[in-house]
Amino acid sequence: MKAGVSLAVSVVALAVAVGGGFWLGQTAKTPSVQATASATTGPTAAVKQQPKLLYYRNPMGLADTSPVPKKDSMGMDYIAVYDSDVADEPASANQVKISADKVQKMGVRTEPVQLRSMDRTIRAAGRVEPDERRIFMIAPKFEGYVERLHVNVTGQPVTKGQPLFEVYSPELVSLQREYAIAAQGVVSLKGADSPAQLGMARLVESSLQRLKNWDISEEQVKALVASGETKRSMTFRSPVSGIVTEKKAVQGMRFMPGEALYQVSDLSAVWVVADVAEQDIGLVKNGSRASIKINAYPDKTFDGRVTYVYPTLRAETRSVTVRVELPNPGLLLKPAMFAQVELPVSARGQVLTVPVSAVIDSGTRQIVLVQLAAGRFEPRSVLLGERSDDYVVVREGLKDGERVVTAANFLIDAESNLKAAIGGFGSASNATPAPVDTAQAATKSIASVSHHADGKIDSIDAKEQTVSITHGPVASLKWPAMTMEFKVANATLLKDLKPGAKLSFEFVERQPGEWVITSIKK
Repeated sequence: MKAGVSLAVSVVALAVAVGGGFWLGQTAKTPSVQATASATTGPTAAVKQQPKLLYYRNPMGLADTSPVPKKDSMGMDYIAVYDSDVADEPASANQVKISADKVQKMGVRTEPVQLRSMDRTIRAAGRVEPDERRIFMIAPKFEGYVERLHVNVTGQPVTKGQPLFEVYSPELVSLQREYAIAAQGVVSLKGADSPAQLGMARLVESSLQRLKNWDISEEQVKALVASGETKRSMTFRSPVSGIVTEKKAVQGMRFMPGEALYQVSDLSAVWVVADVAEQDIGLVKNGSRASIKINAYPDKTFDGRVTYVYPTLRAETRSVTVRVELPNPGLLLKPAMFAQVELPVSARGQVLTVPVSAVIDSGTRQIVLVQLAAGRFEPRSVLLGERSDDYVVVREGLKDGERVVTAANFLIDAESNLKAAIGGFGSASNATPAPVDTAQAATKSIASVSHHADGKIDSIDAKEQTVSITHGPVASLKWPAMTMEFKVANATLLKDLKPGAKLSFEFVERQPGEWVITSIKK
């Protein structure tokens, strides 16, 4: 019996010894294992570290925060703001930070500021007119009657010296008889004294000069001198080759001295008179080349030269008239035709330029958005100069190589574009930088971004330009379905809208808590 007990005690002692040795071994190894585990899991734990919750902000963008979750007056949950959100905010009050996904959704594109040669083309509307120096009027200087017409239709081409019409004038017949009598007197006084001959010769010369002063052709005068016979009618001929552009003569009519009976225009060369905008007239010089296109001949381009810039401005159109002269082969160019005039203008060296689409013009100032880094922009006022079709000269405000924003699809229409751009990006450019409050910074991060919703109109206040809408969830703002009041960007958006109408609309936050509808589709 004692032997059995002794054996049991020995077994227990051996078990205790083995267990104690194992425990001591594990204890000795624990610091090393823990250090190894710590070294292995340390970076992983840092990577997977969750962002720190700072506070909860008002879902409508109001400057109201809460340290604990809560709901606003419309039952909407406050939105959690983490330290990573605040870290993404711009470091300066006049800068705007936009996340990469928002930049992509908004369709933002940038282009560098560059030195360019600003060759451009000035375009103006014009009209074809006859050359005023090539217009001739046929107006007899005596009273008479039209006896016969040789050219009896307007638009008929004539050559120089071609008969136009014949006239009868008692004054003309009397003057011819006076000349004939004086010529006979000279012959009969050949044997008389010198004073008598000299007086008669002067009478002949005077009669002949009066005939010439009445525009009697040299050929007719010579025939009268040779024959000495008085003719009842005289023929008027065209003084130039051209087109009869005006005809008042009618066979048998009586005319008075100075009355225009025919107008003949030489259209072998014409003018194109163009109206150049006031801001472009300083670039147009005499002698500049001009290209003219006529709607009647779309495949032809006519070349001319600027010969005169008129000294006066037309107040109605704020334009200055420019005269272009050009040949008219084949008489293709007809007076009163409309013309499209292009005046190439040479640049004065290399100038700093940006795309025209990069400029946001508020009417009182011009702003461009400069990309400082990926997703970080700064609104900057600029002083502009001349414009071309695609680029505008920047005199102050930018440097060569800086990148400017040229396109963003949240700019919807001219009015809302300006308010969104100036209110969202440019309002801080003239403000004094101040310390950034985390709540305000979080609120600004959703400003100036367009949101979309579908809903139904409950009521409309045309005087206040507001509309109450029951709309569905807005994913971009994490809003649930609810009923709220919106302002509209302009009164025209309310046209044809009635309570109960279903619609899709887009809106922006113009300032904290003020939601403005920029477009509506029924």
